[in-house]
Amino acid sequence: MKPHTLLVIDDDADDRIFFSEAIKKVSPDVETHYCESGIQAIDMLFTRKIVNPDYIFLDMNMPMMNGKECLRELGKLIHRSITKVVILSTSDMVEDVQESMALGARLFLTKPDSFDALCRILKDVLEEKWHKCFK
Repeated sequence: MKPHTLLVIDDDADDRIFFSEAIKKVSPDVETHYCESGIQAIDMLFTRKIVNPDYIFLDMNMPMMNGKECLRELGKLIHRSITKVVILSTSDMVEDVQESMALGARLFLTKPDSFDALCRILKDVLEEKWHKCFK
């Protein structure tokens, strides 16, 4: 079985490092690509530098193109049956959750406040322990 391919879109360098360390601990063979903006991610997908990632982890609060705008653009480029979009946000507002799901996100998660919590979340997502969310 080939390892998962992930695309992480987050403008916060510390969050990208935190995610990188967690993913190495949980699943070291995962191929992970990082983008610091939705614009950069859209370009990489459009030019096919990244093709059909299994998961896209998308930050909601970013400058220039926020998570919802990025989600709209991703919908034009990805096959939702192949790529699952997971929102990781500091927000837990019901409106953000509902709008993100309506725009095609499969899962909306509040960013955890600890490394161990992030590792547990990533392990569950990669093992599709939340399979009901991925139908």
